Amino acid sequence: MSANVQRFEASVTSLSWIPSEAVTGLNKVVFESGFTHYDAPPPDVVDDLDSLRAMDRFRFANRLSAWIEVADGRIVDAGYSGGCVMGSTTVALGGRHATFAAIQFDDIQRPVEVSDGRARFVQTVGGRPALPAPRRVNKPPFVQFEGPTVWTTLALTIDVEGASAFELVGASTFPRHWIYDGDGALAAKVGLTDFSEWWHNSFGSHTPWGDEESPALVTAVETALEREIATTIMRSGLKPEVRKLHAGDVLTRQGELGDELFLLLDGVLSVEVGDDWIAHVGPGAILGERAVLEGGVRTSTLRAVTDAKVAVARADDVDQSAMEALSQGHQRENA
Repeated sequence: MSANVQRFEASVTSLSWIPSEAVTGLNKVVFESGFTHYDAPPPDVVDDLDSLRAMDRFRFANRLSAWIEVADGRIVDAGYSGGCVMGSTTVALGGRHATFAAIQFDDIQRPVEVSDGRARFVQTVGGRPALPAPRRVNKPPFVQFEGPTVWTTLALTIDVEGASAFELVGASTFPRHWIYDGDGALAAKVGLTDFSEWWHNSFGSHTPWGDEESPALVTAVETALEREIATTIMRSGLKPEVRKLHAGDVLTRQGELGDELFLLLDGVLSVEVGDDWIAHVGPGAILGERAVLEGGVRTSTLRAVTDAKVAVARADDVDQSAMEALSQGHQRENA
């Protein structure tokens, strides 16, 4: 082996958390009673994952770090570092708070795939909540006291020049998963959470530890301005109407009149102009501002790709200059 060996390292991290709009059914009553809690959105940049864990800011994280060594233009060695960072669950008991560590499963690190000057690493981490969660089963004793499984499966590719790319291979349908690049910046989001599907099915053989993966629909990250407007809509006492859509439902139709502004809380919508698909948008996107600013006529059709939830705001609830700045980046219809 040549003495001139170069070492390249890269990483990607998923952070999983529970937003208020993601829990449904009777379990929503448990959260809203104060027995346990939702999570505030994680920061846009994560520079200290362990500090966030200490503050109980997420449920679990998949920290995939990997390295390769290159000599004479060939990968001569490669390996994993990092792994699961399991969070905890804090509950209120008799006026006091108690924190329970979640149950971590063994990390799954697939053998490194080396070909065509690249090394690919695939890592699955996860576990289940510490608190028992009764659910019905079809065999005696007909009730099982075990929480469903949560996980993410990340892939990371590093080439002989040191360039890297990441992919979310799959994830549990709950909680919400955000993806951070090697610099710790928010880079992608899973578009849909499905609490009911997770609660009833994410056990045993229906998990990566039982050789079954669940593909995830990944969407782009919204802009900082959209996050600012979203905070205005959701956290300034406006109490917006929340509208639910089923896959295939139309939220707005091109050419129709409308003066409402929308914040996509969960799910994925397609933006369509005429017969053409323009874009997919995911949670956090602000939509509808162009009609508000340009005479009240919808410039595109917004159709639900998955089941979705949107918060509906009035035009005068949001600063017009913010909507104008947002509109400059939302010229999808003119592209």
